Amino acid sequence: MDVIRRVLDKQLLDRAGRKMGRVDGIVMELREGKPPRLAHLEVGVETIAARVHPRIGKWVAALAVRYGPGQAEPSRIEFQKITNAGATVQIDLDADETQALAWENWLREKIAEYESRLREATSSRLKELRKIIDLFFRSK
Repeated sequence: MDVIRRVLDKQLLDRAGRKMGRVDGIVMELREGKPPRLAHLEVGVETIAARVHPRIGKWVAALAVRYGPGQAEPSRIEFQKITNAGATVQIDLDADETQALAWENWLREKIAEYESRLREATSSRLKELRKIIDLFFRSK
């Protein structure tokens, strides 16, 4: 199908031109007595893994729930939201209205938490080091 070539694995941009990842999957809706309808675009590591093998997709989804941002399902974007499909796929949504950036946001939070703890630990260690230096020089 032409739509797969034009949309699948293309860079996905929100209405402001912000990158949201790549189109990892296309969901079609089967309707009785009618041709299939393109329903959603999927964005997420779970979909990429499922493209390799369904069992790998389930494994990655389970890991995402346990260790990641807590969502097992990829982000789905209605096909009607596509405004342009060329070298990139532009959609009429803000990236924050979707879960497409869930992994990036989760990782950003974890890094910020780690940085904060590292600063606190470094600060307390520096205070201890200053006390030791003060004690050393006072004793002489």
